[in-house]
Amino acid sequence: MSHPTSGPDILVCVKRVVDATGEVVLTADGQAVDGRYAGFTMSNHEECAVELAVRTAAATDGRASVLTLGDADAVEQLRAALAVGCTAATHVEADAGAFGPADVAREIAAVVRDHESAGRPHDLVLLGNDAADSGDFQVGIRLAYELGRPVVNGAATLTVEDGEVVAGVKGPEGRETYRVPLPAVVTVLEGGVEPRYPTVPGRMKAKKVEIEQRPPSTTPSGPQRTRLRLPPPQPSEVEILGKGADAAPAVVDLFERLGVVAR
Repeated sequence: MSHPTSGPDILVCVKRVVDATGEVVLTADGQAVDGRYAGFTMSNHEECAVELAVRTAAATDGRASVLTLGDADAVEQLRAALAVGCTAATHVEADAGAFGPADVAREIAAVVRDHESAGRPHDLVLLGNDAADSGDFQVGIRLAYELGRPVVNGAATLTVEDGEVVAGVKGPEGRETYRVPLPAVVTVLEGGVEPRYPTVPGRMKAKKVEIEQRPPSTTPSGPQRTRLRLPPPQPSEVEILGKGADAAPAVVDLFERLGVVAR
């Protein structure tokens, strides 16, 4: 397979989601998060996936590109990824709410196959560990199955070495390292890297990149979910330990209960 660069071609997939730092409100049918009271962004997992894609491409003389499925406004998230180092973008223009995890995986696979047929194979596909708005943890695994590739879930760090992706995962007993051959799929969990912020020159450059626009390859079957549910707000509690010097014994007792100081 021929490559325009000597290093791996990395495709990172992002999704336009409601900014969770604002008020979270569900739509009337309980199928999606309503963004009327908040802005839109990409998830923290995907910001880290973009950062890892850009870092890996720079370290290996490779290439990082970005893909999203969503309405016309989702171009904002593509431009954000282009502004920090991705060099190409693909937009599958569709109503993201009508696509379930299996549908999204099929659309990404269709893009990967079409690009490969055009002489631009993607050696590594990165995704966020889960969808920030609907909590789907399925797309990465479904995509790997669709493409017949190995997959690593929940990677915090990764490098590409000698035709393999080396992924660091936080396991139940500490850090675990997985090596899988390219081409591969990896889902990224936030916390392993610090995403960079776009610079003014980066934003200006991103505006000039021509984005590949394409329709969905098939009719989606839908998310197949019953409904989303907001957990009840957690009540806040305040414990008054005392006033002035009289509070000192209670503070010591509290620190002992918390394990901050030894008994």
